[in-house]
Amino acid sequence: VQLQASGGGLVQAGGSLRLSCAASGRTFNSYAMGWFRQAPGKDREFVATITRSGVMKYYADSVKGRFTISRDNAKKVYLQMNSLKPEDTAVYYCAATRASDYTGSWYYTDEYAYWGQGTKVTVSS
Repeated sequence: VQLQASGGGLVQAGGSLRLSCAASGRTFNSYAMGWFRQAPGKDREFVATITRSGVMKYYADSVKGRFTISRDNAKKVYLQMNSLKPEDTAVYYCAATRASDYTGSWYYTDEYAYWGQGTKVTVSS
């Protein structure tokens, strides 16, 4: 599967952005989809994941209540980001894994075999 992330940009603190990730291929529903981010000088970190079925969603504590992950039948996964903070500034990556709903190690980059190119989000204070 190939992934293409988009939707990043510059926003003021307290604002919102919606990231999109378009997936190619005919087996989109076979993949759990995740978002990670990497700030300058820091490791890539988990943000959110939605399982294959779309039933289960997992979030990093730092974004719970502010970010929402979703997916649709058009082979897209979204990350709605509200109440953005300067510390949310990073390059955001979408990723895919074939892990089933109950067996994924969602928080670890090694779980995900496929990655998009990243989209930059900058939150000004």
